[in-house]
Order: sequence, then C-alpha cells, then structure tokens
Amino acid sequence: MKLKWLILGVIATAMLVITACSRPVSQASVNESDSGKQVEIWANGGLLTVTLESNQTTGYSWELKEISDPSVLQKTDSKYETPTSGLVGAGGKEVWTFKALKAGTTTLSMEYSQPWEAGQKGAKSFTITVVVKYLAK
Repeated sequence: MKLKWLILGVIATAMLVITACSRPVSQASVNESDSGKQVEIWANGGLLTVTLESNQTTGYSWELKEISDPSVLQKTDSKYETPTSGLVGAGGKEVWTFKALKAGTTTLSMEYSQPWEAGQKGAKSFTITVVVKYLAK
C-alpha cells in the first residue's frame, strides 16, 4: 500500500514539473543555438530577447528579415554590445527585444549580412517560431 502511494506521489510530482517547464513565460531569452526551435511567451506583456554573436568590425550585422505575423510580435529594441575583451577586432553581440502583442504564432527570421549593395548576404541565418499564449487575468 505504501508503495502505491509512493509511486502516485512520484508520478504527480513528475507531472507538475513537466507542466511547469512547458508553460509559456513572460520573458524568454534565446541565442543562435535555439535557431529552428520554438519558444512560448505570454501575450500579456511577454518579452523575447534574441542575443546573437556579431562582429561589426567585419562589416557584418544581423538584419531582421521577417516577422511572419507582425500582429503577434513587434520589435521594440536592438543594440550592439561591444566585446568585453578589449581586443581590436573582437566580436560582440547584438541584442534584439520583441514584445508579444496578442495570442498567436509567428516566425521570426534574421540574417547575418554585410548591408551594403555589394556586401555578402546570408552568411548566417536565425529562425525561431514564437508561440504567444493568452494569459487570463
């Protein structure tokens, strides 16, 4: 009898952990290793931060190619963070912030390119599916 209760307790705990881990969050952060994956955030003020390695001394930078449904997600900020090493020519990071506007699903696509006309396009790409869920108050 005690074994049955122990097993039920373990199963209940596991279900709670799984549920907690799969719930959308109000703020999510992703990087290049998350490309091709899906992230969930809440529609009520949810923020998504995308941090990508970048080296502006080479003329390359990340460009927002597309938000497939701009009524779901909106870019609010982007900035370049210089390297902390102090080495000449060292790369930094670009940090992009997006705000969830309403429940829905959208694809966010970015491309690492040299922005001028003759520059190299599409040296790297980053794509992520963002699922925005409604949070009832």
